[in-house]
Amino acid sequence: MDIWSSEKRSFVMSRIKGKNTKPEKILRTILHQLGYRFRIHKKDLPGKPDVVLPKYKTIIFVHGCFWHYHQDCREGRIPNTNTKF
Repeated sequence: MDIWSSEKRSFVMSRIKGKNTKPEKILRTILHQLGYRFRIHKKDLPGKPDVVLPKYKTIIFVHGCFWHYHQDCREGRIPNTNTKF
């Protein structure tokens, strides 16, 4: 059971950024400073990778701590609700 109505949940989820997040921007800045040229958010590739390095045939996905549960990270934690998911 969700603590919010479906309308409220929809509103909250619509505010969560999926592109151009802070970690993505940091990575792109570093890659650019190192001289790499890249494309971002290629829709014609599976999974819509965050960064594509065509010259090296390499893609990069940037995922946050919430999904990967990094040790010693305050953002990486098991949710209080829907823990099965």
